[in-house]
Amino acid sequence: VMRGDRLVGIVSERDYARKVILQGRSSAQTAVSEIMSSPPLTVGPDTDVFDCMRLCTDSRIRHLPVVTDERVVGVISIGDLVKEVIDAQAEQIEQLQRYITS
Repeated sequence: VMRGDRLVGIVSERDYARKVILQGRSSAQTAVSEIMSSPPLTVGPDTDVFDCMRLCTDSRIRHLPVVTDERVVGVISIGDLVKEVIDAQAEQIEQLQRYITS
């Protein structure tokens, strides 16, 4: 959720389900500001993959806005992070196998 160029919150499917559907509220009568998670958790573009994974896991969130100078420059998902870890581990295993067989 943006206010001008500034990120002020995030609305997820989980927010909608818990704060609208499960409470029997009307979608048409509920403002986004009432259900958004605010302030949003964010990371910078130089944040380590493992730090991002830890933040997602500890906070039970699936998406992290990437912010530079208070501007959103991207969004990273838990799926992006898991894929990166799997790719890095596969590469390390391949290097170890080459080392062992050489």
